[in-house]
Amino acid sequence: MKYKWILFDADETLFHFDNFAGLKHMFAQHGVAFEKTEYDEYQVVNKQLWLDYQNNQINAEQLQTRRFKLWSDRLAISPKELNKQFLDAMAEICKTLPGAVELVSYLHANSIKMGIITNGFVQLQAVRLERTGFLPYFAPVVTSESVGVAKPHPKIFEHAFEQMGSPNKEHVLMVGDTLESDILGGNNFGIDTCWLNHHNKEHPKEITPTHQIRSLVELQSWLNSK
Repeated sequence: MKYKWILFDADETLFHFDNFAGLKHMFAQHGVAFEKTEYDEYQVVNKQLWLDYQNNQINAEQLQTRRFKLWSDRLAISPKELNKQFLDAMAEICKTLPGAVELVSYLHANSIKMGIITNGFVQLQAVRLERTGFLPYFAPVVTSESVGVAKPHPKIFEHAFEQMGSPNKEHVLMVGDTLESDILGGNNFGIDTCWLNHHNKEHPKEITPTHQIRSLVELQSWLNSK
């Protein structure tokens, strides 16, 4: 196989990330019926904060606290505590994407090393990896929170490569579902990229993945042919 290393994004690449379900689960503990109206209100703030974070205009702590400012005022609970409860809830409801378990087993059996580069947060990663049984298979696990910058910034890829022992870039593949962070970041760093295009969207000309697939099952089949 051409690739000795596969680097994965986490959310919606290896794991389902249903933040609506996580928020409902968390707010139910406070007696709040968190429905679509509340979710839409939250997302107006949250989506912009993620864009700002990806563009390195705010840091991880600012994102995590500002997204809960409104609810902090309503419930008289600190934004930091609400964020912790949210990440705990997301860990509780975590599920792997279809084909993820089989793909990880296949790569491990073929001595392909696996790592994670995520713009997600430290608190969630270890718990998710442990609960899904993936913990022994992924190293390094690099978060934007720990590095201080988010994908597509090259520094997060440099940090990962240092921990990987600086392998030949020709033998490394980055797999992710987000063009603007996973694919652009990998392209700019000079490694092959594979876009997990769940919804069969067109990619803009300025961001072209090396390869694209619709599912992790399809990814395993493609890698098997390499």
